[in-house]
Amino acid sequence: MIYSVRGKLIHTENSAAVVECGGVGYLCQTTMNTLKTLKLNSEVTLYTYLNVREDAVDLFGFATQNELATFKTLISVSGVGPKAGLSVLSELTAEQVAMAIATDDIKTITRAQGIGKKIAQRIILELKDKLAKSEQTQSGNVQMPQTAGGNVPKAIEALGVLGYTPADVSPVLANFDAGLPVEQLIAMTLKQMGRN
Repeated sequence: MIYSVRGKLIHTENSAAVVECGGVGYLCQTTMNTLKTLKLNSEVTLYTYLNVREDAVDLFGFATQNELATFKTLISVSGVGPKAGLSVLSELTAEQVAMAIATDDIKTITRAQGIGKKIAQRIILELKDKLAKSEQTQSGNVQMPQTAGGNVPKAIEALGVLGYTPADVSPVLANFDAGLPVEQLIAMTLKQMGRN
């Protein structure tokens, strides 16, 4: 598995970036959100996912580990392939995807090109189910903080969609104002956890 590629960005196109590493150009399919953060002819790092099929080997690259984790989560849903995952993450940030799933917001997910109502419903249903199962298996070990109020519980639920446990995120969320919007709490938590 290729964890990441770091090198000079030598070319971009509609949904791909070419990163030159040691004289070899790696074509990474990517999202519009990642492409917006990249500058041509500068050094970049993309966190990657290698998809091997019978007829192709595709490399997908993302500007952040959160975006990569969300991509992996999306393609774990039956019927959602890498192209659909890229489409969703081109339209929405990782935080917006988590919020849409946590709040059953089908309309937001269907804004992505090629994502219809049925696929959006499946994404929400399967990822909410995964979240519920992971919470059940951990509920014996982890208690929701007694002081958790405001938007903190919603942020914990949305972060759970991205694979974070309440034990992982509760200490970080405790440092923030619970009255902040959920999306802001999610973004701040992900940023803080990225530093750690």
